[in-house]
Amino acid sequence: MNDKASAPLSDIRRDFERVAPETARKASTFAASILADVAGRRGTLDGRVAPLSPSMRLAGPAFTIEVRHGDNLMIHAAMTMAKPGDILVIDGKGDRTCALMGSIMINACKKLGLGGVVIDGAVRDTEELRALGFPVYAVCANPNGPTKFVPGRINWPVSCGGVAVHPGDLVVGDGDGVVVIERARAASLLDAAAQKVADERSRLGDIAAGRNLRPKWLEGSLRAAGLPKEGETP
Repeated sequence: MNDKASAPLSDIRRDFERVAPETARKASTFAASILADVAGRRGTLDGRVAPLSPSMRLAGPAFTIEVRHGDNLMIHAAMTMAKPGDILVIDGKGDRTCALMGSIMINACKKLGLGGVVIDGAVRDTEELRALGFPVYAVCANPNGPTKFVPGRINWPVSCGGVAVHPGDLVVGDGDGVVVIERARAASLLDAAAQKVADERSRLGDIAAGRNLRPKWLEGSLRAAGLPKEGETP
């Protein structure tokens, strides 16, 4: 028997391929909504995962963490392994009963040069975190603290905000929320994102000038949906 094949997989993975830094940098210039649209209107986390302040922005590779309800042991471990620019994406099971991170941990994340934190769970010390300005997206706040002794997994695929996130995927967040795009296709969407921005600016220019207020696609879409009925005017 092959010993390597039969060996158990480690719950902690240190090495994985990240989305290219230049791709993440270019993606950071686009709104999350633009990227979500060109990605096929998929990959957006549930709106329960929201920025602590609307002005918060993040873009970078996902560094994924799975924890058990109410325990942040693996987040502490992950912080020692993540690289500058990484976004901690934490599957906190949507638990609202206690905070998984607070001021001390988030200050450390900022000092380590990490790119942001996305938690499907709660945080605390929110007034301090808003003042700090480091991008944090979470479900809610809760003053109760977590335990620190239950094992989890690092850099395995996780579910965060109802979306499957793999280590190294592109994560972009703004005031609207967070979108995740698979690492392998992220770079291929940037040209489409730039074209969509140009198209939307043109459309807004028309609206401001009072031109083409009726969308060109509307009639075709209504007819495809079986509307209007016979004898009705679209």
